[in-house]
Amino acid sequence: MPASSSLDRSAKRAVNLTLSVDTLAAAKALNLNVSSLCDAHLREVVRQEQERRWRAEHAEFVGAYNATVEAEGLPLDAWRAF
Repeated sequence: MPASSSLDRSAKRAVNLTLSVDTLAAAKALNLNVSSLCDAHLREVVRQEQERRWRAEHAEFVGAYNATVEAEGLPLDAWRAF
């Protein structure tokens, strides 16, 4: 992970959100921690988007590497013991 993403996960910042009234009421009735749930879901969405972007940015290299492995085999494959 980049150094900037290694911030303490306990550090929090207040933000304004607009949520559906009925969903918020149901969450409160169920004693759900809306802040924690939003944070956890947003963290997962951010991770997925970072992964998607990394794959898109490196697709050409990964494709070329895979083509090389397909054509020439794995490096040091002759010495593989498994």
